[in-house]
Amino acid sequence: MNIQNAQKEVDNWIKEHGVRYFNELTNMAQLTEEVGEVARIIARRYGEQSEKESDKSKDLGEELADVLFVVLCLANQTGVDLQASFNKKLEIKTKRDHDRHHNNEKLK
Repeated sequence: MNIQNAQKEVDNWIKEHGVRYFNELTNMAQLTEEVGEVARIIARRYGEQSEKESDKSKDLGEELADVLFVVLCLANQTGVDLQASFNKKLEIKTKRDHDRHHNNEKLK
């Protein structure tokens, strides 16, 4: 599935199940909350914090999907073609960062 299709799927889901999009500020708050849930899992599972028993059943993939869903909602409601924006960003990063990363002593 490409990003354009994902945006369409989210839009269809909102129309069929969600009634309407939450406003942009609400979705921004939701995005922050979802990123926090991802951060909690990463910090405890892969970082130095101990993982609480209640966190061990948390699914990182599911939490990342929650982040993606809200990002797609924000793109839809603000008229952003995320596929085009992603393609443009990848091209910029490729040109800008290829030599920089290959020449970075910290990455060797």
